[in-house]
Amino acid sequence: MDYTSLKLEAEQKTAQTLEVLQNEFAGLRTGRASVHLLDGVRVPAYGSDMPLNQLATVSTPDNQTVTGTVWDITNAGVVEKAIRDSGLGLNPMTAGGVIRLNMPPLTEERRRELTKVAGKYAEEAKISIRNIRQDAMSKIKRAVTDKEISEDDQHKYEEDIQKVFDKRATEVDAMLKQKEADIMSV
Repeated sequence: MDYTSLKLEAEQKTAQTLEVLQNEFAGLRTGRASVHLLDGVRVPAYGSDMPLNQLATVSTPDNQTVTGTVWDITNAGVVEKAIRDSGLGLNPMTAGGVIRLNMPPLTEERRRELTKVAGKYAEEAKISIRNIRQDAMSKIKRAVTDKEISEDDQHKYEEDIQKVFDKRATEVDAMLKQKEADIMSV
């Protein structure tokens, strides 16, 4: 068993999990306009569901407005409908090929709902990290059973790799705390 490659693989997988969590958090409204708010919007165009950023340029001219400039003006109607049906609670206004989204201020109730959603995303990330840890630990135990490493090495490797997972779990908690603060700030 090659421990360094096992540790490297675990670090890479947990880093990818944090990346996914970051992207999920980017899609949550915080009351401020963000270009990432529309990342999850899929638009039925050209015979398939396409991400909005492949059909339009998304920008934020100010803190309360998101604009999307549709490249092919014939797709403006379907882009507007996709945004309206996305479940983000936004009401797009179209003028030619430009779609404007004014961000209404979030109510206290909606802010609380969004913090719960953020908590669910963080818990899913922690579950993913635990599954990665379980896989790594089982590989170490299998190496002991197959007599590839000693029990002393097993304990050393398990402690060392546990530090990686503890660090990632702390990062998830910090990301969640930051996102909750962003959502709850008025």
